[in-house]
Amino acid sequence: MYCTTWCPDCRRAKDFLRRRGVEFEEINIEEDPDSEDLVIAANHGKRKVPTIKVGERFFACSPFNPLLLAEELKIPLNPEIKS
Repeated sequence: MYCTTWCPDCRRAKDFLRRRGVEFEEINIEEDPDSEDLVIAANHGKRKVPTIKVGERFFACSPFNPLLLAEELKIPLNPEIKS
């Protein structure tokens, strides 16, 4: 996941993934200029975060959309509640 520290959509996406047990690598584009360039190229000239790489495909989840994120990653929208 390509993100920044200040982005509320990034925080929401990370929380969403953690609650579902999805492992991910976090790459801060403000600390890595090459990653920032990649995000801009993947989003047709726009610096959109979070941008998530799935396989060889990129998609932006900004504004944060839990339904889109669940569909893109093929994970449950709602985490299972364990008793």
